[in-house]
Amino acid sequence: MLETLKTRNWPRLFGYILFIGMMAAGYYYNLTFVQLGLEDFGTRLLGLSPSAVARDMACLALLTCLIAIAFGWWIQKQGWGRRFRVKLRLSFGVVLAQILLTFICPFVTGEPGFLVWLAGVSVALGVGVPVMFSMTVDLIPVRMRGGAAALVTACAYFAAETLSSEWTFEAFRRQSLLMLAGGALGMGILAFIHHPWLDALARQHEHPAFARGRFLRAGRRDRRLLGLILIMFSIYFVDSLGFLRLLKTPLYMTGSWQSPDFEVRLFIAGAHVLGALVAGVLYSSLHERPLFLWIFGIFALTHLQYSFHIRTEAANTVLSMPMLYALAVSLYTVVNFAIWADLSTPDTISLNSALGVALSGWTATFLSTALAIAWGERLSLERHIQVVDSLAMLFFLAMVALAYFSPAPKPIEAS
Repeated sequence: MLETLKTRNWPRLFGYILFIGMMAAGYYYNLTFVQLGLEDFGTRLLGLSPSAVARDMACLALLTCLIAIAFGWWIQKQGWGRRFRVKLRLSFGVVLAQILLTFICPFVTGEPGFLVWLAGVSVALGVGVPVMFSMTVDLIPVRMRGGAAALVTACAYFAAETLSSEWTFEAFRRQSLLMLAGGALGMGILAFIHHPWLDALARQHEHPAFARGRFLRAGRRDRRLLGLILIMFSIYFVDSLGFLRLLKTPLYMTGSWQSPDFEVRLFIAGAHVLGALVAGVLYSSLHERPLFLWIFGIFALTHLQYSFHIRTEAANTVLSMPMLYALAVSLYTVVNFAIWADLSTPDTISLNSALGVALSGWTATFLSTALAIAWGERLSLERHIQVVDSLAMLFFLAMVALAYFSPAPKPIEAS
């Protein structure tokens, strides 16, 4: 970005800012209102049973996944992956739909109405994933993708932790509406005006620095994509399965993520930011295998800490536990925002990102959310965290075996 400032390439700098702001706002909305707020809305305000909410959230995951893949395929078939202005207008439509759905949510009554409303959310999210992720090839050059993903992650988690002292549906809805209103205004202007900067951004995907992802290898795309989807699914599954049980344990929330002490929340937000910035450097320097070794290793260590703490029945928590959790989450989030574009070209980015985000992120998150809600009635906290830690350690050992018993990848060529 400093090089861009020195050369006064204002359109490219504007593209960086647009991508980081758009993706950070979208992730903040999904992280707070959708994943955390809707579970609170279903159980506390609608009075649904935990098992009913788990079932409904699983339906949301499945429908979102199907719509994202279908629309990503449609974008690829129509050749819209190379049409930046079309993607801007589609993004504007997604934001408007999310504003409407977020506004009318309190008027939903009963489970049938909740299911219909969730179907609308699935359409907006399913369309938004391939559209917004595919703009990576228009706005971010290959060598900047780790840094851009780091800033997206840092902004989203810093806002989520410092602004959200009260984790309730009402608080998340209020914050989301304010953010979406500003986003709709900005996206609406960009979608329909004609400006030389936007013309320059619409041509960037033709430049070699943007067009071909750094992990793309001739003849190996499908196999690598499937493997990375499976690995990212495992990461999201482990994260949500553990965190959502901790979320129901006041001891681990009031002393960390939901602490009334702003300094504690600021410390955790700082850990998120630090983890994101380090992940941006690691992503730009390492291959996939060492990155995933770090992620699974930190998750295994984190849940091991929680297991020991639960067994000792300590009355107070220590900040090293949420700090390690924040580092692990920031690491894999950075990878998720960058890696799908680095396995794609402008012609394949829409479908690849839809497959990657929908099958790994959305499906794993909400299926594990449903499982965590169901386990909350059947398993003790100690047993639940032990299972999650065992899964994290199993995946870590699998990555160790893959790293040491598979042929070494070729050196990454500078872009």
